[in-house]
Amino acid sequence: MSGSAVLEMRDVFLTYNPPEGPVPAVRGVNLSVGAGEVVGVAGESGCGKSTLIKVIYQFVEPPLWLLSGRVEATAHGAGGEPIVLDGPALRRAWWRYISYIPQGSMSVLNPVTRVGRQFLDAAGAGAAFGSRAELDARIAGYLKELNLPVDVLRAYPHQLSGGMRQRVIVALATFLHPQVILADEPTTALDVVVQRGIITMLAELQARERNALVVVSHDMGVHYQLASRLAIMYAGKLVELADMSALVDRPLHPYTQLLIGSLPRIGDRARREGIAGRPPRLLDPPPGCRFAARCPQKMAVCERVDPPVQELTPGHWVACHLHGMPAPVPTAAGAPGTDAA
Repeated sequence: MSGSAVLEMRDVFLTYNPPEGPVPAVRGVNLSVGAGEVVGVAGESGCGKSTLIKVIYQFVEPPLWLLSGRVEATAHGAGGEPIVLDGPALRRAWWRYISYIPQGSMSVLNPVTRVGRQFLDAAGAGAAFGSRAELDARIAGYLKELNLPVDVLRAYPHQLSGGMRQRVIVALATFLHPQVILADEPTTALDVVVQRGIITMLAELQARERNALVVVSHDMGVHYQLASRLAIMYAGKLVELADMSALVDRPLHPYTQLLIGSLPRIGDRARREGIAGRPPRLLDPPPGCRFAARCPQKMAVCERVDPPVQELTPGHWVACHLHGMPAPVPTAAGAPGTDAA
C-alpha cells in the first residue's frame, strides 16, 4: 500500500451476473483513502456506489462477482506495527477494524432482538472487555458520549423512530473504534432536521476518533459538509476525483459540472435544471464514453473511445477527452480508475 493509506483499491472490476447476461457494475476503479481522511463517493442511482462499498467491506456474494483487482487495508497491531488485511482477513476484522453503516437501519438491526443484545453481539459478547457488567457499563457510557438515551438498549428496533435507529447504527458501527468506517447513504429517507443530526454526529465522531470515513451519497450537500475529497462515479467508473474545494470551484468533467450546477445557492435565483437523458443500460452499454449521449460538450471521439483517467493537476483526476488523451501508461496505485472494458 502507498504512503499513509489505510485503505486501497487496485484496478477493481465487479459484475452482476443475472440470467440476462453480465452487468459491469464497477469498472477498473483505483482509490486510496488516507488515515483520518473523509472521502465522498457521488453519482446517480445505479452508478455503482453501493457496489463499491460492498467490495471494500468484502461483502461480495452471487450474483455479484469480483472479476479482478484487490482491496487492502492496513491495521495496526498491539505494538503499532502495520498489518495488511485483505480477503478473508478483512472480513474477520469487521467491527474492530472496519465497520459499515448501511442505507436503511432495518437492514442491519434484528427486528426481534433488543438493541442492547445487538451491541453485545457486535462487541463479541464481551470477550475483550472482561466481565459482562464491564461491557454493559462501556456500552451505556458510549451512548451517553453520543448524547443517546440509555433507554434505547431495552427497546426493539420497531419501537424507535427512523432517526433514532440510524443513530443507533452509527453508535454500533463506531463502538469498537474502527480505523475505517463505510457509510452507505446514511441519511436516505430521513427528514432534513434528522439528516443534519446524523451528519453532525458523523462529523464529530470522525474529528474525535480520526478514523478514515468513506461516505456514499447522491446528495452533494452531504458531501460538501463532510468530505475532504470527492469521487464522482458514472456507469461504474470513477470519472473525476479531487479535493472538495477544487472540485466545487473547478469541476472538469461535464457530468461533474452539471451535478455542481444543480446545487442551490443562497441568493442565486437562477433556474436549476436536471441532467437530460438517462444513464446507459449497463447490460448492453454503448461504445466510447458512457456519458456521451447526455453530454452537452461531446465530440466525435467520445462515441468511439472511452477516455482514460489522467491526473491533470496534483490530486485532480479526470476521464474526459476535453482534457486531451495522453499515451496510455500503467496505472499507479491510488489512481482513481481505468477501464479496459
